[in-house]
Amino acid sequence: MPQSVAKKFGTFKGVYTPSLLTILGVIMYLRMGWVVGHAGLLQSLIIVTISSLITFVTALSISATATNMKVEGGGAYYMISRSLGVEIGAAVGIPLFLAQALGISFYVVGFAESVISIFPDLSVPMVAVACLIALTALAYTSADLALKVQFFVLAAILLSLASFFWGTMNPPPLEEQVTQLISQESFWTVFAVFFPAVTGILSGVAMSGDLKDPSHSLPLGTIMAVLTGYVIYMTIPICLYYVVPESVLKSDLMVMAKISKVSQLFFIGIWGATLSSALGGLLGAPRTLQALAKDSVVFKQLSKTYGVDENPRTATLVSFIIALLGILLGDLNAIAPVLSMFYLTSYGLLNFSAGIEGLIASPSWRPKFKPHWALSMLGAFLCSATMFMINPGATFLAAASVFLVYYYMQTRNMVARWEDMRRGILMLLARYSIYKLGKTKPNAKSWRPNFLVLSGAPTNRWYLIEFAHHITSGKGFLTVASVLQKNESNIKRRLSFSESIQDYLKKRRVSALVEVSLADDVNDGLHALVQTYGMGALAPNTILLGETEKEENFRKYAEFIQFSYFNQKNVVMFREGINPIRERHRMIHVWWGRERQNAGLMLALAYMLQLSPDWKGAELYLNTIVKSEAEKTAAEKSLKNMLANGRLDVKLRIIVQEDWKESLSSTITKTSQDADLVFIGMRPPDEKESYEDYCNYYQSILVLTQDLPATAITVAAQDIDFAGIFV
Repeated sequence: MPQSVAKKFGTFKGVYTPSLLTILGVIMYLRMGWVVGHAGLLQSLIIVTISSLITFVTALSISATATNMKVEGGGAYYMISRSLGVEIGAAVGIPLFLAQALGISFYVVGFAESVISIFPDLSVPMVAVACLIALTALAYTSADLALKVQFFVLAAILLSLASFFWGTMNPPPLEEQVTQLISQESFWTVFAVFFPAVTGILSGVAMSGDLKDPSHSLPLGTIMAVLTGYVIYMTIPICLYYVVPESVLKSDLMVMAKISKVSQLFFIGIWGATLSSALGGLLGAPRTLQALAKDSVVFKQLSKTYGVDENPRTATLVSFIIALLGILLGDLNAIAPVLSMFYLTSYGLLNFSAGIEGLIASPSWRPKFKPHWALSMLGAFLCSATMFMINPGATFLAAASVFLVYYYMQTRNMVARWEDMRRGILMLLARYSIYKLGKTKPNAKSWRPNFLVLSGAPTNRWYLIEFAHHITSGKGFLTVASVLQKNESNIKRRLSFSESIQDYLKKRRVSALVEVSLADDVNDGLHALVQTYGMGALAPNTILLGETEKEENFRKYAEFIQFSYFNQKNVVMFREGINPIRERHRMIHVWWGRERQNAGLMLALAYMLQLSPDWKGAELYLNTIVKSEAEKTAAEKSLKNMLANGRLDVKLRIIVQEDWKESLSSTITKTSQDADLVFIGMRPPDEKESYEDYCNYYQSILVLTQDLPATAITVAAQDIDFAGIFV
């Protein structure tokens, strides 16, 4: 059926009435006197005010979100998923649906218990199941008819309240109870009992897809329902406090019925309240489930609708089954706190999403109703604090459930059809962090590698990316970079190449940024990357590149290493080696050539490599060559002291070699031939040194390492005392 033909509801029928009827529920009739008896008048009014404040702020946040987007079916789930993403939306939407469906059981059982107080021959399950079937048939047939019935329920509640207030003017005599036998409950215990009374605003929000004008009806209807409930809940405690003895308030749960001028109206009111709340659940829960199904969070078949008013009958039947199971399971008191936690979790995230939208102030955030973002953040904080105050155990259980659903949704790698604000949140955090980083100086204690990997196409030199990934995984930054010549490519080709690299990395679960630039000359492009790539203090500090054995490229390589060094970029030149790296890595060798900076950097990289899953358990050796036994003794004492202070599990190997310069290559090769990875320090270039001289040194390094396993030739350039990492 076309959408234009479907029946749509206005503010009063679609939002105000279902919200108010859920607010004016069982707790008002059966627990208000108990609240006043245990908390007293002042604390009762404080409890009502705090509870209503949380609901009111949430109503403001809902209003802001509703007037900034086209709100469709699903209510709170729809708003959260469109703001914070489908994963978080599902993590809240699924528990919220279960809370709504099981809440039907709670209200129906409450109705049944009030019925058997008059007709004791009946049983609670029998009455509850019969009531559930009747209400489901009503909701299944027509949501419009169900909402029309709520007008009669609202009239019954108002008549019962009128009878109560009339009765307080000339109350009947009430016999006081023995107060010594009645325990005194704490403030937060009383708060926990009362708070669910004001959690009814989501009943109206759940009907968002059936409203004529959600952006108008949701703010107006929700706020008016909260304010109406607040006035009523502030008035009842005052009347009870002054006309009923404290002991009676504590002990007699039917005290409002006894005070009412016409007690029959009280029972009509409580029945109307319980039935309307159950009916509200039967209207709201299926629409939440329907919205989840439309987004493929649950089975798509559950989104099917029927009739001119597009009634979600399949989802209604699922809600009926869950509610029926709740009745048959019996005692719902144990799960009631958890249900309240799910509602509060929804409130908290609704407040948070509105608050963060206002804080980010994206151009797309233009609500017609716009409370200050700090007010929404206050609402999120109050929701969290209230959850812990009510029941810390239930809070953790609710949080664990939400996390499990979120984790499951993450594993599904769903692609949403809509845009959300998660990128805006990340941009806000990045902006704050980058600005703060710019005001701090890099130091050894907080140093992390920020690799710029010059790999070109990942398939050509994957070992470079893999090496950097093993080091930086969860501990540093990694950028895979490439330079394309302008005469061989264009901007479109550049973007396509960048996307293909990103897809390649994603398939191999490598977290990395990708930078592809164009230049007339590749070497000039590499120099530009070293100088300009990055944002403020968040710029690469370590260049990772492969070696070249083509003599025509030696001078350019040496020049690039010098250029990077003088720009204070550490350089790691990685050689694949004569043997492929084993799947199970066993040994890492670090060769120290008496350059303090290089040793500190190499040990830091080797240690971080050990922390990765692929290198976990690998033994780390620190090797050095000395000319004499006397030098060995001094070096051993110094190095052992450094390793002990640095809390490093490193095996020390000092080799005495008098003619070490002549046999350096063979000694290193012989010692490290069984290693999986070798770190060797590279002499830093001198400012007065010519490119030719450093090019000759580069060739000597290639000769030195030609027969070694995989080798990382390293030179430290940052103005950081890397040895200080291990102090």
